Amino acid sequence: MEKQKLPNSTLILVFGIISIVTCCCYGVVGLIFAVIALVMAKKATALYMENPELYDGYSNVKTGKLLAYIGLALNVLYLVYTIWLFATVGTDGIMDMQQEMMKKYGM
Repeated sequence: MEKQKLPNSTLILVFGIISIVTCCCYGVVGLIFAVIALVMAKKATALYMENPELYDGYSNVKTGKLLAYIGLALNVLYLVYTIWLFATVGTDGIMDMQQEMMKKYGM
């Protein structure tokens, strides 16, 4: 019997990559992609473990899951940093820092 491609294996990989790339969007956008990728990977892993000889593409699921975990960690760290920055410096302090950076680099 011919092997079928595991459902959503490529999408899990893409969402794992997107979760890392978008970690600097205040930690929220990438967090959403990481969680979605992990949920989809859990379903795909369960499906694969039921009948491994029927499916192909499990390596994409494993890689996507690893990237989603990395993206999850990066996004949580950046979200905590953003919350800490707003709590300590405030919005006015952040605006002042941005203006100083623009003056420093001639923007």
